[in-house]
Amino acid sequence: MVITDFLERNSRLYGDEISLVELSPTEHRDKASTWREASLVEAANPDAPYRREMSWRDFDRRANRFANLLLSRGVPRGTKVGMLLMNCLEFLPIYFGILKAGCIVVPMNYRYSSDEISYCLDLADVEILVFGPEFIERMEDARRNSPRVKSYFFVGKNGPEYAENCIHLMNFCSSSAPPVALSEDDYAAIYFSSGTTGFPKAILHKHRALYSSCLTEQHHHGQTHSDVFLCIPPLYHTGAKMHWFGSLASGSRAVLLRGTKPEWIFRAVTEEKCTIVWLLVPWAQDILDRIDSGALKLSDYLLDQWRLMHIGAQPVPPSLIKRWLSVFPHHKYDTNYGLSESIGPGCVHLGVENTEKVGAIGRAGYLWETKIIDESGSPVKRGEVGELAVKGPGVMVCYYKNPEATAEILPGDGWLYTGDMAREDEDGFIWLVDRKKDVIITGGENLYPVQIEDYLRSNPKIKDVAVIGLPDKRLGEIAAAIISVKEGETLTEEEVDAFCEALPRYKRPRRVIFADVPRNPTGKIEKPVLREKYCGGRLVEAQVTN
Repeated sequence: MVITDFLERNSRLYGDEISLVELSPTEHRDKASTWREASLVEAANPDAPYRREMSWRDFDRRANRFANLLLSRGVPRGTKVGMLLMNCLEFLPIYFGILKAGCIVVPMNYRYSSDEISYCLDLADVEILVFGPEFIERMEDARRNSPRVKSYFFVGKNGPEYAENCIHLMNFCSSSAPPVALSEDDYAAIYFSSGTTGFPKAILHKHRALYSSCLTEQHHHGQTHSDVFLCIPPLYHTGAKMHWFGSLASGSRAVLLRGTKPEWIFRAVTEEKCTIVWLLVPWAQDILDRIDSGALKLSDYLLDQWRLMHIGAQPVPPSLIKRWLSVFPHHKYDTNYGLSESIGPGCVHLGVENTEKVGAIGRAGYLWETKIIDESGSPVKRGEVGELAVKGPGVMVCYYKNPEATAEILPGDGWLYTGDMAREDEDGFIWLVDRKKDVIITGGENLYPVQIEDYLRSNPKIKDVAVIGLPDKRLGEIAAAIISVKEGETLTEEEVDAFCEALPRYKRPRRVIFADVPRNPTGKIEKPVLREKYCGGRLVEAQVTN
């Protein structure tokens, strides 16, 4: 089987049932009405409906229409089709339409700057790009540096002249399944990852990986046809999409919430009768803080059907989970560990029955194997620290067009070397100790220290700079800049903050420390020394997921 078979099956079995709901709450809405009522009132304004929904049959037909649109343009099998969209009702049908056409789908981070967009389009050999209204300004610059892209499709109204209206064109295409045979060995998707340099690597996956992810997710979280999954994180990321794959496998409903306010999350759970919610640490922290302050009252919402809360994409403080379970004692809790190179979450899995092990990332996930190895690739003794390696059907094919980087983490025996240092306890549970890589994970987003360091070094008053992650209760980690000022110059924290306003907000250092930057004899920054000095040598006792 391939993953599109699930969609076609759901269309046959559950055609009239709702597959996806999109909620777009804003501050000015009438709080007295439900989102469904608000959507009906605003039906005359289709540009910004509050609540939209789509049946399984419509989902499959829209995917077929987009596939047939590509085929009508003579797009050959294996063409890379990029997606630059916010979470919306159109995202997944277009994603599956690309797959159904035999093409390779390339989802892109909606935080990318125009330069990063151009870089990734070129790296992945993207020839067709589908994008939304939020990216018009960035695309003006990006497309000038992306000569390989031949066609642009726009999702929305009033798009730029160079892009065709995707939804309008789909209306003239057949809703029948395209005549394209797919196999599990066909290339399916390219996702982007990045190391400490900040330059994205293109991760190539086969259909086998996508399909296996559905099986792993449903096995771990037991989605049934009656479940309703609340999805808040971005669908371009393997974490959000592969957790939604459990809904796909079970033919159950999912809700895409465009917003993270605790009140919006609780309204969505109440009005859509959500049973499973995947959160990031900051959102869970915000919910608990609002409850503690009295601003969020559980009695105002209907939450009894909510059975599972799971967290991923960043370090998860055990204290947060213990606090959550004290407020929601009927909830099951879970976490998964994974990489985009392992098709996202699930290669290591804690399990809802193992809350006494909160802090560990778990044991090998369904269909996966794990081992902890030394520098020679040999397994270490239980309890000793080594590098975590994983093996399973979701391991990537390669880093596209990067054989050197591929060889570093795929030695040729089917094992993927994660770059994370870990130990295994006496019960077989894996605990992360530290990361080989210097990536900072803040609020579920990766920050790349080299990018921030390079920018800060352009300040004429700065002699040297190092950026490290410091533990943070809400975000998991924050970026801290250790700055050495040039002799004879003065520099204040306020001046640094003002200088960094040109950076995207999430990339700005949250803390500035004026001190010497230690370097070893070869000139490399000694970041372990800085971590030892400013955060005790390691991050909080936490688990890194997704």
